[in-house]
Amino acid sequence: MSSLRVYTSRWSHSRNFSLKKIFSPVKFNYMAVAKLRVDSFATNANAKIFSVFKPNGKPLNNGKQVRYRSESREKSCKLLIVGGGAGGCTIAAKFAPKLGKSVIVVEPSDVHYYQPMFTLIGGGMKKLKDSVRHMKDVLPSDVEWIKDSVQKLEPQRNYVMTQNGTRINYEFLVVAAGLKVDFTKIPGLLDGLTMPGSGVCSNYSPNFVEKTYSSLDGFVEGNVIFTYPNTPVKCGGAPQKICYIAEEYLQRSGKRRKANVIYNTSLGVIFPVKKYADSLWQVCNSRGIDVNLKTNLVAIEPERRVAVFENLNNPEVKTEMQYSVLHVTPPMGPPPFLRCSPMICDDAGYLDIDKNTLRHKFFSNIFGIGDCTSLPTSKTAAAVAAQSGVLYDNLLLAMSDQPPASSYNGYTSCPLVTGYSKCILAEFDYDLQPLETMPFDQGRESMLAFHMKKDMMPFLYWNFMLRGYWNGPEIVRKILHMDFREKRTVAGASK
Repeated sequence: MSSLRVYTSRWSHSRNFSLKKIFSPVKFNYMAVAKLRVDSFATNANAKIFSVFKPNGKPLNNGKQVRYRSESREKSCKLLIVGGGAGGCTIAAKFAPKLGKSVIVVEPSDVHYYQPMFTLIGGGMKKLKDSVRHMKDVLPSDVEWIKDSVQKLEPQRNYVMTQNGTRINYEFLVVAAGLKVDFTKIPGLLDGLTMPGSGVCSNYSPNFVEKTYSSLDGFVEGNVIFTYPNTPVKCGGAPQKICYIAEEYLQRSGKRRKANVIYNTSLGVIFPVKKYADSLWQVCNSRGIDVNLKTNLVAIEPERRVAVFENLNNPEVKTEMQYSVLHVTPPMGPPPFLRCSPMICDDAGYLDIDKNTLRHKFFSNIFGIGDCTSLPTSKTAAAVAAQSGVLYDNLLLAMSDQPPASSYNGYTSCPLVTGYSKCILAEFDYDLQPLETMPFDQGRESMLAFHMKKDMMPFLYWNFMLRGYWNGPEIVRKILHMDFREKRTVAGASK
């Protein structure tokens, strides 16, 4: 296997809006990335990793190896961004033109995944390589990337400590650390995931997502079970999307009559927004999918192919269910450094920010975005896009000692894929009221919505959102609905 090299040329990260730069093709050494066994959810920050990156098929940086390391045990910056996921990369792209090297991003992973694509990968509609880019490519070249993870946050003294012992002083902090996926919380889950032919699978890690399709392909007969944990999750609709895709796969492959398709969710509703919940119940009833509410997975016995569930209305009651295929959405929670910083977190360990301004409730120089925050809305990439415009406006004002002026209304979107060609495009706000962009009823299954999810949204993500140009669909919504009211609203945020 050839050694990996990293592309550091400045044009790919230039803030100049050039079509040539946006549409230039990129070739990536996916086999080398696979060999690294890098999991974007849990990365060894101490690993010294090299990589090969070739835009347009040509080696860059004269084929030299580039090592990423901290040259000093103490650094200082105007803006520190913790996390290189959707929120961190987007905010870095927005502030890079103004602050340049005064922006530091702390992120331990070498690669960045477009995680909303994992559902399609699990259903056999996309390849894992379609979802990944090198972190050096999605971060602006004119910010400093420290390949490390935060271990401790000291908000009263305005610094963080990294796992490798680097102290980073900041004037302003954006926490975009995402959610920690914890496969160890359910006894037997990791054993089942790593055991060949066990039928246990999960779309919630690049290490396991491809096993979902192979498990469905190897199905003969029995129960096909899908779970939703008793914790917040990334994209609350994803656990049932794969259920609908799998059911259609079984229909197409002639195996449906021998399958009992079951969706066990810890929630008390199938979906929090009534309009879309009604549509999803119709889908389940028409296709013979059994839905069990308040049913939480607590253990797996992969040798026996048995899953153990508790009834959340009566936790002492445990039920064993045999399975042929078991797709597990694992428990998730805030990253450890947040849980260990009670001054900045709510009781559940999430960054305690104002739900409208995205500013911390007690520390005025700290802002948050995305899954690691206390925002009472669905944790999706669409929500991050809408939040990014609000955060940018309010953080700029904070840097000038001015009060926040933009307000986030909780906009989020969940494209509920219901098969290989249809989708219910859910969009809603804090009040769980539909906030739809398209001029048709998005509560109905739609082929157009499916292709938006499958083809258009990944393009928007890589080429616009991560480059700081996409704040959500509010402007599109106004145009399609001819809504040009005087009150200006930007990407789910009103001023």
